[in-house]
Amino acid sequence: MKRTIFVIAGLLLMLAAKAYAYDDGDFQIWNTDVEEFKINKNSKVALEEEFRWADNASEFSYQHYDIGYFYNLNKYLNVGGGYRQVYELKKSKFKEENEPYVTATLFWDFKNFKFDDRSRMEYRHFDYQSDSWRYRNKLTVKMPWKFTRFEIQPYLSDEILIGLGKIKELNQNRFYTGLSFNLPKNIKAEIYYMLLSTKSSGKWPEANVFGTKIKIAF
Repeated sequence: MKRTIFVIAGLLLMLAAKAYAYDDGDFQIWNTDVEEFKINKNSKVALEEEFRWADNASEFSYQHYDIGYFYNLNKYLNVGGGYRQVYELKKSKFKEENEPYVTATLFWDFKNFKFDDRSRMEYRHFDYQSDSWRYRNKLTVKMPWKFTRFEIQPYLSDEILIGLGKIKELNQNRFYTGLSFNLPKNIKAEIYYMLLSTKSSGKWPEANVFGTKIKIAF
């Protein structure tokens, strides 16, 4: 409960939050843009770009470009796959990662709360280190309330990332609290606060992330 209160307060007070060092307590900004192209009533292609700024949002540190295909088997299950090209700043240089993946998402409702549980398996290819696999699981719950004509809807989400290389371990956790809403002409948007915890040298330094997401459906 204390953790939930903390992240909600962080969302409301983000602009006033104190900035800390890059490695622990850092403030970051993430921006994601998605374009979806409907093929038929059950399938779509999605293009995604994401950009991140770290070191108290002063340093451009990450970008990825993603293309994926997704298919609804039924109203409870969506499956898909795709490819992601990642460029991440490490030791003052952008390092490249090639990342094909497969994904499956379960959907269900409970007392007007909407849940989705996404599992994703990634193969991570690098030129500068050994290749590896990674499993990700993201559970999201959307609250049963919508506000204003923009249908502002609060949600909570938690994602775990588990490395499947030589050492198999949980190495990152992302806890989100945010608001989704509709804009004109098939445009949806989100703003969120994320408490990002990443394992490093046996410790779990945290970052405070303010994120935005825009999705356009064609």
